[in-house]
Amino acid sequence: MPKRYSEEERAYIRKRLKEEAVSCMGQFGIRRTTVDEIVKRVNIPKGTFYLFYKSKELLLFDVIQEQHELINQKLYQEISRFSNEPFSVEKLTDVIFEFYKMTEEMPMFQLMDSQEIELLVRKLPREVVEAHLQDDTDSIQKLFSFLPVKKEVDIKVVSAAFHAIYYATLHKDEIGEEGYDEALRMLIQGLITQVL
Repeated sequence: MPKRYSEEERAYIRKRLKEEAVSCMGQFGIRRTTVDEIVKRVNIPKGTFYLFYKSKELLLFDVIQEQHELINQKLYQEISRFSNEPFSVEKLTDVIFEFYKMTEEMPMFQLMDSQEIELLVRKLPREVVEAHLQDDTDSIQKLFSFLPVKKEVDIKVVSAAFHAIYYATLHKDEIGEEGYDEALRMLIQGLITQVL
């Protein structure tokens, strides 16, 4: 019979699982991060892991989602300032560009490439992926609520375009270091110009 944990113990174990998942992803990437390594680091039986998460992928996605939400909150704070300041496409491009660059620099994301992301997404339940995509669309709608968006703009298409730009960042090596930042900025600015 599985051990019963108090709410405090459950919160602590969940926190530790996430901390070690971040550490393992930063060290090994998604593919080579294992439940065995995580539970060893947290010092819990493997069976206990499955009281919290049905799979390694759900834990890793939960961790990635938390980082994503932190970035979105910071981006939201930056963009919300545009409601009180003079607005320009260049300023908004700079802000969004810096957030893409910040994401690239996060240790957890540095070992992840398009194949790692595709592997993770393939192993997640479809409803989890769909909920994530809807959350992204809602976040983008919230971000652009401060800005003079063209009436005919479909936020779902804008969200998909921002996803496409993110996936391009996973192919930085193939794109090439030289000109990469300028190309990324151009993609962002082109999208913003179409939307506003």
